[in-house]
Amino acid sequence: MDIEFEVVPSHVEELIDGYDFIPDLCEANARIKAEPIADMHPECLVIAADTMVYLEDTLYGKPTDIDDAHRMLTRLQGRTHQVTTGVSLIYHNEEISKSFSVITNVTFLSLDAGQISEYLAKIDPLDKAGGYAIQEHKQMIAKRVSGSVSNVVGLPVERLKEELNNLFGEKVEEEW
Repeated sequence: MDIEFEVVPSHVEELIDGYDFIPDLCEANARIKAEPIADMHPECLVIAADTMVYLEDTLYGKPTDIDDAHRMLTRLQGRTHQVTTGVSLIYHNEEISKSFSVITNVTFLSLDAGQISEYLAKIDPLDKAGGYAIQEHKQMIAKRVSGSVSNVVGLPVERLKEELNNLFGEKVEEEW
């Protein structure tokens, strides 16, 4: 989308439990990221997101180091896992407060330790949930992505555009 924006980090502690449904947890984290920024800038639409990678009941957050990233990819290789991004839209001056989430299934290739190391040498996995970046060298790790690829990157832009159109009407279509 061709829009002007400013990145304003929200230095809040993210929740890691307290929800039975991971999309609800992602939406809650997006809200707690958005709220302090929206309070500081009530004249702006604040968009915050939180992405989680998970396989069955195990969450894969941002790895602590390369070895941790390697362990994560070893567990994910050859299997289908889910990526959920929760998004929160808050615009105090327009009395808007909305959250939604998108789930994408990602199937990894069967990978050996050498292939995982080779992939990790090509990316910076430390700030990526699950220890990988689907937008970088995806052919090395991914067999199939079922759903939104932008969701796996960290912001489901297709759904975001749809939500913005619902909130602001056709004006969004014309400007974006």
